[in-house]
Amino acid sequence: MASNPRSTRRAADLGWYVLLTVLSLVILFPIYTTFIRAISSPVPYLNSIKSGGGLTPVELDWGVFWRVIKEPGFYRAMLLSAGTSTIIVAAQLLTSVLAAYALVFIDFRGKKLAFALLVGTLLLPIEVTLIANIETVRDLSLFNSLVGLTAPFLAWGFGIFLLRQAFLGVPSELRDAAELDGYGHLRFLFRVAVPISRPIIGSFVLISFLAAWNQYVWPRFAADEESWQTIQVALRTFGQREVDQLNFGFAAAILSALPLVALLIIFQRQLIRGLTAGAVKG
Repeated sequence: MASNPRSTRRAADLGWYVLLTVLSLVILFPIYTTFIRAISSPVPYLNSIKSGGGLTPVELDWGVFWRVIKEPGFYRAMLLSAGTSTIIVAAQLLTSVLAAYALVFIDFRGKKLAFALLVGTLLLPIEVTLIANIETVRDLSLFNSLVGLTAPFLAWGFGIFLLRQAFLGVPSELRDAAELDGYGHLRFLFRVAVPISRPIIGSFVLISFLAAWNQYVWPRFAADEESWQTIQVALRTFGQREVDQLNFGFAAAILSALPLVALLIIFQRQLIRGLTAGAVKG
């Protein structure tokens, strides 16, 4: 007896929904436990864990969020992270756009090799170049400065790769027509190529900001003064409190993630559309 295609499709959809629900619970569980620890009074919560609890809040302490906001170090770290992330995103966007355009629309010797080397940098973790970069920053007296915190990230191979894929989708006829109209490279880039690739560029800006905001290793070594700690480094300090203030660090972690959550919610459609377009072009 032949099976009903509609029933089979419904069963497959149900299986996907169940799988996605389970994966969502696995991903959201650490966030849930962090929130529970933030709003629970520390000492009663620790006692609850000893008695086999810990999955529900104990003696709610909503005021912890206000105490974090009033902390001078938290304010300063958030502003510094916002400043460094903005500088990194702007620099990466400019360098990625220019490099990707050259790799697509300009013929020069060694272009394929240059692209391979740029993509190869994605295989190098930051730890490989960490010591050399630290020595360079120290020799140039750039410790505890915006330049020192941002210099190693002003260009990113991933951005060049992603935008190259976007520019490969620009019809060659547009370039030919632009040349007939007297457009030079920069004019064609910013009036034609960039507007056409706006969804992918928007998704890259969001990804770049997320990566810059979440940087920990480099800011940890590029600054040894408390006033130059980014929010990710400052969270380590907030977590080292007395037992009766242990929820302070968890509350600070939640507040520090709110800008990223807001960006993801607002621009999630652009992110998905941009990455999908970049995956199928070229």
